[in-house]
Amino acid sequence: MYNLAEIRADLVARLDRLAALVERVESEQRAPLDDDSAEQAIEREDDEALDAQQHAADAEMRAIRHAIARLDAGHYGLCTSCGTPIDPRALRLPTATLCIACERERGG
Repeated sequence: MYNLAEIRADLVARLDRLAALVERVESEQRAPLDDDSAEQAIEREDDEALDAQQHAADAEMRAIRHAIARLDAGHYGLCTSCGTPIDPRALRLPTATLCIACERERGG
């Protein structure tokens, strides 16, 4: 079916990469703005893009931590809504939490 140790290792590695990305983004955002006002406008636009990147990384990190917690509790691969097994094809995305029926019910 699927190798839980391998899935967990992949999730932990992805979490580490995302944490490094968030750290780089935060470091870039702490950098002082240029004295040139035109350059500041460009830097602020860059900050908006960095904010979006950071929010996406934060959301993915939460999903990964949740998947790791389900693995550790022995609930990985079970729908968090109804408890039935999630189709292994859906678990190609290791953070999948719903079976096909519950996903459809929620409009996904």
